[in-house]
Amino acid sequence: MMRLLVKAARWSAGHPWRAVAGWVLFVVVCLGAGISVGGVAATSADFRIGEAGQAEAMAEDGGLQARPLERVLISVKEGGDTASLDGAARDVSARMRALPEVEAVAAPVRSADGRSVRVDVTMRGPELEAKKHVEPLLAQTAAVQKAHPELVVDESGSPSISKDVQGQRDDDLARTEMLALPITLIVLLLVFRSVVMAALPLLLAVSSIVAAIGLSMVASHVFPDAGVGTNVILLVGMAVGVDYTLFYLKREREERARSGGRLSSAAVVGLAAATAGRTVVMSGLAVAVSSATLYLADDVIFGSLATGAITVSLVAVVSSLTVLPALLAVLGERAERRAARRGVRAAEPARRTGRITGAVLRATGRRPALTLAVATALMLALAAPLLGLKLTDVGRETYSRDLPAVAAFHRVNDVFPELSSVHRIVVRADPARKGEVGDGLAALAQRAGTDPLFTGRPRVLTSADHRVSVLELSVPHYPSTEQAQESLRRLRQDAVPATVGALSGVEVAVTGDVARYADYPEHQKDRMPLIIGALLLATFALTVRAFGSPVLGLLGVLLNLLSAGAALGLLTLVFQGTWAEGLLGFTSMGSIGSRVPLFLFVILFGLSMDYQMFVISRIQEAVRGGMPARQAVLDGIGRSASVVTSASLVMVTVFASFVGLHLIEMKQMGFSLAAAVLLDAFVIRLVILPAAMLLLGGRAWRPGRRKAAIPASTGQSMQNVG
Repeated sequence: MMRLLVKAARWSAGHPWRAVAGWVLFVVVCLGAGISVGGVAATSADFRIGEAGQAEAMAEDGGLQARPLERVLISVKEGGDTASLDGAARDVSARMRALPEVEAVAAPVRSADGRSVRVDVTMRGPELEAKKHVEPLLAQTAAVQKAHPELVVDESGSPSISKDVQGQRDDDLARTEMLALPITLIVLLLVFRSVVMAALPLLLAVSSIVAAIGLSMVASHVFPDAGVGTNVILLVGMAVGVDYTLFYLKREREERARSGGRLSSAAVVGLAAATAGRTVVMSGLAVAVSSATLYLADDVIFGSLATGAITVSLVAVVSSLTVLPALLAVLGERAERRAARRGVRAAEPARRTGRITGAVLRATGRRPALTLAVATALMLALAAPLLGLKLTDVGRETYSRDLPAVAAFHRVNDVFPELSSVHRIVVRADPARKGEVGDGLAALAQRAGTDPLFTGRPRVLTSADHRVSVLELSVPHYPSTEQAQESLRRLRQDAVPATVGALSGVEVAVTGDVARYADYPEHQKDRMPLIIGALLLATFALTVRAFGSPVLGLLGVLLNLLSAGAALGLLTLVFQGTWAEGLLGFTSMGSIGSRVPLFLFVILFGLSMDYQMFVISRIQEAVRGGMPARQAVLDGIGRSASVVTSASLVMVTVFASFVGLHLIEMKQMGFSLAAAVLLDAFVIRLVILPAAMLLLGGRAWRPGRRKAAIPASTGQSMQNVG
């Protein structure tokens, strides 16, 4: 692999403008291919999970699947007259029936206090597509409001809420990009003290993101996009794109300064490829392989996350190994010409460690066992809140009430509480047994009618062929409440088995708002052991492959577990309680979004491998160069600390910018990833890793030792590459 990396880098450095043109062409082709074939969005069937998903498939088989529904609420203002309510309701009904997007309009329903009327509007087409076509309905609702200023006319439903939430998310992401990019540039300016060198990592990261977006659209024909692919491409792409470029830049600058002008730019870039290039490849593979374990979740959302992360990490590797050497060669030659005109010779790079890093390493070197014990205890203390972790799905009631459709959603449910949640009991049986099924559903409805957790009038729907029947039962509580969850338990464990579920040869399953809310986290919990097991195995195998030591493989797994556990503990402490609501601008759900921990765990393992590969490769170089194991640890970590610190600050900047988003799951993801990177860079890599390796000494390298893959010394490297 190293020979191939060196050969590619030297060709790129020798033909820089061809390499740049080739990269631009690659990005254009990737984006063009994505636009030409288009992306494939996930359908309702792709989101089906557990018993709820089984029930939805049965309902669709009978043509009784949930339809996109909008509700128009017409209310009298405080102190107003109810005389105009019926006229406004007729106006809404007439306007909606005239729209091609509308399939049916139900008869108006008056509220219990008589001061509000509700009109239910069923839209045409699939439920997930309705948000694209809801605008004409909203326009008619606005027209009715204008015609009846004495009333309050609101509209809400899954299509309008999805439209508003997507718009808010797009606005948030645009604002995040506008914030993250300049902050990242400032951090890089502080590192390189050069506008050109600072802009280079940012430029490559952005171009990698553009190419990855195009490729992900192509990949969506195999792995449908659940609407989160672009988000993770932006999140991971900025992080790894800048990281990989920093690793390469740092090494190229060292080798150029060390050569003192004795080597050509192509040779210097080849040296960087032989060391940092190998690290970049292994790091990119680590992120890709770690992310691929998300496919084991058997969930379209995690599939989209995996596709985005894999695509952007591999594209970032390609950019770092092809166009980056070309740009470094051009910039290096210009720097050398300027230095020659001034009569200045490039100095040998300083090997001194920063004051803070040096102080930490000296303390660790004096008492590694005590340092390891204290730092590990601190990380375990941060992980302790994880024992109380509660996972739930994110319901519509958690969305920001600043959105018109969400505010209307709450007003509708305040006036008509029976609409807060709906259970759908789906039965599939031979048409000849329609009488038995009908009796069983009637008994179930009667039983629910005596239970205070249920409300409203039950409704039975039957397919045209009488094979599928659906009983709808209302619950006056949001799906996230304990009352709604208890109603589901009573249905599934008692009421259904005692009635229609007792019929032999009949398929019965419960779906609806509450069931989907409950089944999704349970599905994730069931899949989590498989995913984590595969992730640990992959991390171990990659580390052993990179460094030839099972001891280092095991150490890497343990350190990543410690880092992820501490980050998840902090996440639980901050977001599951209410004390940080004002500080971070959120309303606590009393739980963590069910997708967040697994996503964090997998992505963090991949990103942690970046630092692990870079730091340990520096130590390995020193060991193979003949340096004693103890000094190699201190020297390798000291020399890599500045890059790790710079890269972590860039990552934290990108991730922390997501804390400002309105969507609670994105906010939780951004916070937890930023916290994880800080802990990993400053506690794991600067304290725990050196302490552990100092205690292990030479034992860290002896098992599985093989021929050096990294040149033992710079002098030897110059001979081999130059």
